[in-house]
Amino acid sequence: MKYTLLATLLLFGSQLFAQTHQDGDSLWNVSTVHEIHLNFTQPAYWDTLEDGYTNDYYTKCQVVLNGRVMDDVGAKFKGNSSYNNPSDKKSFKIDFNEFDSILDYDGIKKINLNNCFKDPTFMREKLALDFCRRQGILAPRCTYVRLYINSSYWGLYTLVEEVNAKFLTQRFNNNDGNLFKGDPSGDLKWLGATPSLYYNKYELDRTQTNDWSDLVHAIDVINNTPAANFQDSLPTVFDTWSVLKAAAFSNIFSNLDSYTGSGHNYYIYHDEDADIFRWIVWDVNEAFGNFQMNMNANTIQTIPYNYINQPANRPLLNNMFNNSVYHQDYINALCVMLSSDFTNDFMDPMIDSIANVIRPYVYADTHKFYTNQNFEDNINMAVTLPGPNGGITMPGLKSFITARRNSLMNQLSAFGCWLSVPDNSSNIAAFNQGPNPANENFTITPPGNEQYSYRVYNARGQWMASHENVYGSSTVSCRTWPNGIYFVEFITGNQRQSLKIVVTH
Repeated sequence: MKYTLLATLLLFGSQLFAQTHQDGDSLWNVSTVHEIHLNFTQPAYWDTLEDGYTNDYYTKCQVVLNGRVMDDVGAKFKGNSSYNNPSDKKSFKIDFNEFDSILDYDGIKKINLNNCFKDPTFMREKLALDFCRRQGILAPRCTYVRLYINSSYWGLYTLVEEVNAKFLTQRFNNNDGNLFKGDPSGDLKWLGATPSLYYNKYELDRTQTNDWSDLVHAIDVINNTPAANFQDSLPTVFDTWSVLKAAAFSNIFSNLDSYTGSGHNYYIYHDEDADIFRWIVWDVNEAFGNFQMNMNANTIQTIPYNYINQPANRPLLNNMFNNSVYHQDYINALCVMLSSDFTNDFMDPMIDSIANVIRPYVYADTHKFYTNQNFEDNINMAVTLPGPNGGITMPGLKSFITARRNSLMNQLSAFGCWLSVPDNSSNIAAFNQGPNPANENFTITPPGNEQYSYRVYNARGQWMASHENVYGSSTVSCRTWPNGIYFVEFITGNQRQSLKIVVTH
């Protein structure tokens, strides 16, 4: 089955079937490429921006976003490798509130404009963040914007939501807890009970007081709990499922500029209502195997399902993978993601749809890092580009999905993972379910009169409903289920196939 309807719905909107407007929906829940102008009056504004990057301050400018004129807005360069390159196409952080305490855009006070460095397709960040949000992984929203600087077209950028008080309120209904960023080197290793020992490894982005005791306590539990007590102790300080799902995402996408690989690029938020930390994905522009850590492109597509760079230096994941219960939960998370979204059948139409929308703006972008042919080629296949040591080979989006999924399917078969390659020629591929989205119930309709069984799981891999040895149509009640994405697994003979259904009330 081709997921063309759902692919269209997911092209730009990150929050499916929202029942009420949320702040920022006019940016991230509309199928359009936005237009933003940064107008600077300073004669040497570029020098000022460069100094602002070094000394961390904003430069005042006028912003025109989708025709709305806003004066006295703050702009500054951002990024690490995306900044430290010879191109004039720099990433920006825009703060509507920096010089005007009441200014915002649709309730949003800060946004990020990312320059798509190391991505000829312009789609890695967009596809990866949308995948996270479909899978219930805490992550910012992402769309596209055309940037103009003093009336000159500066290129196509991704427009990424800031993880800040607004983000926290929308996800947790509170924002008073500590928000730590795992930068520059947030490996979560135990350094001792003195908070100042952690100051140079993490950033405390939001707090009422400079109190690091919650982070120190969580790191203490991670590192110093006896193995026999680890399974029961870790949930007292961490939402373990948010950690495992983020780790599964990073592994599937070989997104190694993360806690799994480089040991940073994440947030953890102390949700005070639940009194636990929750994991938030951040900075995924090198997904699809572009952060290779001295591996080649072929190796990066076949890394082990439980890959951790320097396990002893990643104690949270290392200890969770060494616990049988958390290890199985992690495998279940991988299986659900691989059986649903991470397939060529689901993602290829989405990739093509996005490419068709952004292509004119990519071609017109004279500041971009790669050629138009690189853009076209890297959608489907690997491209090798000039650079040190023979250059870098960047996996193609579609070819990466094929290779990575096949590798993980082979690795996970030993654990009974119910993955299957979609077979559009078989009867099982002709199963149907609807309505989709569903409200009160949905009906499963087989292609013929053969006997079949079905099982329904939620996005956490938890069983919701099942029926064995069914003939004909079967109606499943979803009246009491929470809104979200569910997966229906069909079994007939020795074949298995999973389809997705969205429940919204």
